[in-house]
Amino acid sequence: MTLDIPQFEKVTLFGTATCADCLRSRAELSRLGVEYDDIDIAADGDAAELAQAISGRTSTPVIVFPDGEHLVEPSNDELGAKLRSLAIV
Repeated sequence: MTLDIPQFEKVTLFGTATCADCLRSRAELSRLGVEYDDIDIAADGDAAELAQAISGRTSTPVIVFPDGEHLVEPSNDELGAKLRSLAIV
């Protein structure tokens, strides 16, 4: 079954409540003042499938941007650079 990948209007983080990289990325997004959607893939199996379809991986977080690109487990520097390239920060 192939999932249709939707267009995301704002930054969207797919992750879990206990994932250290997810917690770090959430903290960085908040520190930068970025409004984002936070989707808990542990609570939503369909969201977990979508995150895997987007990234081709099961690692988290998967962070999707309005331009359709995504990052998986980005460093704070990578995340900041991507946000600056989109003029989000």
